[in-house]
Amino acid sequence: MSRAAFYRMRARGQAPKCIRLPNGQLRFRRSDLEAWLNAHEEAPAC
Repeated sequence: MSRAAFYRMRARGQAPKCIRLPNGQLRFRRSDLEAWLNAHEEAPAC
C-alpha cells in the first residue's frame, strides 16, 4: 500500500488506530493492527 493511500484511509477513519510520536512518526499496537486486518479479511472463494 502506498503512503498516500494509507493517509487517505486514515483521513476517512478507515485505517487502524495509531499513536503519533513526538517526532511525527506513527506507530501501531500489534493488537489494533491485527484486529483491523481481521475485520477486513475476505472469506475464501470456494
